[in-house]
Amino acid sequence: MLSIAAFLEGRYAQAFPSFGSERMGAPVMAFCRIADRPIRLREPVSNPDALIIQDPTLLQQTALFEGLRPDGFVLINSTRSLDELGLASFLKNLPPEHALIVPATELALRYIGRPLPNSTLLGGFAAMTGELRLASVLAAIRQKFSGKIGEANAQAAEAAYHLIAKSMTKPPLQRSADETREAIHVEAD
Repeated sequence: MLSIAAFLEGRYAQAFPSFGSERMGAPVMAFCRIADRPIRLREPVSNPDALIIQDPTLLQQTALFEGLRPDGFVLINSTRSLDELGLASFLKNLPPEHALIVPATELALRYIGRPLPNSTLLGGFAAMTGELRLASVLAAIRQKFSGKIGEANAQAAEAAYHLIAKSMTKPPLQRSADETREAIHVEAD
C-alpha cells in the first residue's frame, strides 16, 4: 500500500517482500523504494531511510537497525515508550522525532476489530516522515480494501496519522526532489 500511495502521487515506487526459507512465524521483511524518477535498482534495501516495525518482539534482533541512515526514521508499533523498550539510548543519535511509537495494534482493534496494524502504521509513517500525503495513503488503503473493511482501515490509518502529528513539535522534513527513499517494514509472519 505504501508503493500504491506513492503511485497515486505520480511518483515511482518499487515494493517487494523477503521471506527466505524460514519456518512459519519467522520474521518477514518487506522493502519499498519511492522516487521522483524511474528506479533501476533491483536489490534488497541495505541502507534504509525508514524502518516500520510492526512487531515489537522483533526489536531484540541484532541486525534490525543495521544500515539505517543517520537521519533515518523508526516507527514502532507499541504501547511502550522507547525507554521501556530499551531503545532510547540506542536511537538517541537520530534527529529529534525520528524514532516514534504508535499503538497501531490497539488502533486497529478499535477501528477494524482485528489486530492488523499494517494500514494503521502507514498513517503514522505519513505523519512522521512527510514522505506521503495522508490523502494518498487513505486512497491506497481504499483501493486495496473495499467497503466497510477499507473504511475501517482508513479510519485506523487516519487516527495514527493524527496521533503522530499531534505528538510532534515541528512538522516533518520534506523530502528533496529527485531523491530515492527506501523503507523496510518488519513483521512476524
